[in-house]
Amino acid sequence: MTIDFPKSFFWGAASSATQAEGREKNDGKGENIWDYSSKEFNFRFYDGVTTEHTSYFYRDFKEDIQRMKEIGFNSFRTSISWSRLFPDGIGELNQKGVDFYNQMIDELLAQGIEPFINLYHFDMPMKLQEIGGFENREVIQAYAIYAKTCFKLFGDRVKYWFTFNEPMIPAEAGYLHDRHYPYIVDFKRAATVLHHIVLAHCEAVKIYRELKLSGKIGIIMDVLPVYPRSQNPADLQAAEMADLFYTKSINDAILKGQYPVQLKEILQKYDQMPEVTTTDTTLIASTKIDLLGINYYRPRRVMAKECLPNPKGVFSPEWFFDNYEMPNRRMNTSRGIEIYPKGIYDIAKKIQNEYGNIDWFVSENGIGIQGEEQFIKDGMVQDDYRIDFLKEHLTYLNQAMNEGANCLGYHMWTFVDCWSWGNAYKNRYGFYRLDVETGEKTCKKSGKWFKQVTEEHGFE
Repeated sequence: MTIDFPKSFFWGAASSATQAEGREKNDGKGENIWDYSSKEFNFRFYDGVTTEHTSYFYRDFKEDIQRMKEIGFNSFRTSISWSRLFPDGIGELNQKGVDFYNQMIDELLAQGIEPFINLYHFDMPMKLQEIGGFENREVIQAYAIYAKTCFKLFGDRVKYWFTFNEPMIPAEAGYLHDRHYPYIVDFKRAATVLHHIVLAHCEAVKIYRELKLSGKIGIIMDVLPVYPRSQNPADLQAAEMADLFYTKSINDAILKGQYPVQLKEILQKYDQMPEVTTTDTTLIASTKIDLLGINYYRPRRVMAKECLPNPKGVFSPEWFFDNYEMPNRRMNTSRGIEIYPKGIYDIAKKIQNEYGNIDWFVSENGIGIQGEEQFIKDGMVQDDYRIDFLKEHLTYLNQAMNEGANCLGYHMWTFVDCWSWGNAYKNRYGFYRLDVETGEKTCKKSGKWFKQVTEEHGFE
């Protein structure tokens, strides 16, 4: 059986500034929340690794882009570091940062690789976090200025722009579930942050349209397809609630131009509604995107609540469902998450049937494995498990495309093993292996396989 993809399909990988660039002396970059928290809350980070070194993309970008070309990339998604461009988040530009991104973009294009540029990947400048980050509406305007600056500096060459990566995560992980700085646990504040991120997205899209640049602009969503334990009405209701809070709350706002009515009713009932003005809702309703990125790693399985929530506890989406651990599910034991390739097909059908079959691409998908050095043979990581993972997901993606889904490309996470939020280098994701001690980067077996896929526009 041959799995064929269009010749125009985008093949590549995704990365982010904080996770890949690292720091060099006198680079002019300002501090962001990860630079700060990985030092000040170092005990929360695996092996205590900070953002200083990561995978050296700031230093090695020319060689790295050559490595991308060598394994067949025709596109690459990364982010601009807001605090590298504006050290304080607003005010004076760091010319060294401007020069770096200009050189990176020019080098990608020179090697025939289309830059997909994301403006925000969880990395709030620390100076702006000190005034509340996205809790503060002033930061929406600071973000709008930052976005406009990027469009003007790089929009003559960058044709694919994204306002945010996984907009749910800064709100949910930073303001409710205690995973990211500022480590706040307060649903209403989380909802405020999410609403302000939606507004910041809308402001950036509006500015992009006003500049009349000849590209496309969109956003990158993290989607966990929700599956109920059973067809029992209580389990079905639990799945509906999980989907409402974690998917529709953001997807409907961005893709349908309005928040779900049911969500507003619940938040009003529990006094958790953020401030939303008529000006806000008008802006959201009038904002349309051109291209959607979808990050997919795992499904969400849920069941009806087994115990009533603590009435004095913190309000949370988990008041309405319990997570369900399906017996005999297939696991990535390194990450402790389920592997479910069909989920990518189900997401594609959801976009096709519920969101107007908008143009989209897989902006992240991949498998992180701990202790990959055990699979090194003759100097190369023999990551057949990654090749199998990619084949399965791409086969389901191809099926959805054959049924009419408008998927334009596939980016694996990630190009080279990178620093991960909280987990540092515990799990390795790259087509290239990074030797953390020496900085050496060597191609894995999956990289050689990927090159063949891009040359043949498919695989057996």
